[in-house]
Amino acid sequence: MIRKEMIAEEWAYASSVGNLKEHYRESARNLLHYLILRKYDLREMQEHLSSLGISSIGHSERYTLTNLTNILHLLYLLDGKTPEDLESSGIRFSLNYPKSKSRLQENTVKLFGPEKEAGHTRIMVTLPSEAAEDYGFVKSLLKKGVEILRINCSHDQPEDWEKMITHAKKAEKVLGVKALIYMDLAGPKLRTGPVKEKKSDGKNKKKKKGPSLELYKGDLLEVHKAEIQGKQGKKGKPSTISTTLPEVFSDILPGQTIWFDDGKIGGVIKEVTEEKLLVEITNAAIDGSKLKGDKGINLPDTDIHLPSLTEYDLQTLPFVAKHADLVGYSFVRKPGDVKVLQKELKKLGREDVGIILKIETREAFDNLPLLIFRAMKSERTGIMIARGDLAVEVGWSRIAEVQEQIMWICEAAHMPYIWATQILETLAKSGVATRAEITDAALAARAECAMLNKGPYILDAVDTLRNVDMRMVAHHQKKMGALRPLHVAKRFFETKKAD
Repeated sequence: MIRKEMIAEEWAYASSVGNLKEHYRESARNLLHYLILRKYDLREMQEHLSSLGISSIGHSERYTLTNLTNILHLLYLLDGKTPEDLESSGIRFSLNYPKSKSRLQENTVKLFGPEKEAGHTRIMVTLPSEAAEDYGFVKSLLKKGVEILRINCSHDQPEDWEKMITHAKKAEKVLGVKALIYMDLAGPKLRTGPVKEKKSDGKNKKKKKGPSLELYKGDLLEVHKAEIQGKQGKKGKPSTISTTLPEVFSDILPGQTIWFDDGKIGGVIKEVTEEKLLVEITNAAIDGSKLKGDKGINLPDTDIHLPSLTEYDLQTLPFVAKHADLVGYSFVRKPGDVKVLQKELKKLGREDVGIILKIETREAFDNLPLLIFRAMKSERTGIMIARGDLAVEVGWSRIAEVQEQIMWICEAAHMPYIWATQILETLAKSGVATRAEITDAALAARAECAMLNKGPYILDAVDTLRNVDMRMVAHHQKKMGALRPLHVAKRFFETKKAD
């Protein structure tokens, strides 16, 4: 039944697949097959197949229809019957395990360049502001084996980015290596506005870490539309702060949740007016949490109507198109968003640039298959699992399963993906890694690329990640799952029928 549905749906989507870049068409068909497979609860079936010693369905992400066909052949043989003619439908099943593995590798090389060692996970590092002035630091990164340098367009200015790129090109020539330039578009990232500096009484001699609001559970916080300097609330009055994107006010409703600083502080929106939001803090540390300016704001319950490609992004894009090998699409949500970026890159004569879709909202996760199909109209594309914002959006308890589901879908699409956010972060910032971080780094080795963020001990973090990667590649290849039904697979077909 499942196999017949795969074949029927492939014919139904044949024209859509034909509109994709040729090197993605076979991968698109396989993704379609996998989404059909994952509409069903296969746990009991997988247990039964394992007890018979037959290859598990759980290994079939990259060559779904062929694997299912092989299983059916084996089941017929075990039952003493002659296998039915599974080729009679006219569909040719040329995508087997070796070919699917090669297809993923080809797409990875097309996006990230040749690998230095077999099975190696590429390492990406975010460049700090100091990299604009410190050529030696950039050279040290390349010398350590970093293949991709990330420039975050939310920070610094074009003249700083150009200096960073100049340092990278110089280091390439000196060392005889190649490093790709990855530039992250800022996107509609909500952030807190500035906080007013407190007057010093001269008693506290400790080094200041920047002005902040101190918030406790039960406190009230006003988020203002106008540009104001945030102030600490006194005598029962709410604390105040502003936001960098006041346009979202029109989309917010009372009762919705709001999170600050990567989920460190949470609240419920009690009132919405034209001028401000009144937030009751529901999640904060027992001894209080500090909220500074320029910290992220997440609205996981709010249907935001801002374009994923902002005016600032459009102003930045010509520089990115001129200098970048890869462009990161921040806060992409719908296939139409991808279409807009593809159109803009075509105008700039850079249809060849690699597009990385950053999955960092609940909407992007729900639309992942549709996003991938649209991205397959580009020459080079990949996925970033941006676990910071995504964890806040889907909930901390769900992030583990969500990132696994993203990896399965990327595998089925033969789509390289980047494991990002907080990899070895404590090591990069303090010089000492936690046990949990090392385990997380081992999981990152399953990805085609892992992204490290900046920190004073980033070179040590690069060494550690490379060491973990080289050890883990000998123990496993990618992953396997238990195959419960995926909501994202069901939603894809429901969405297509609604269209």
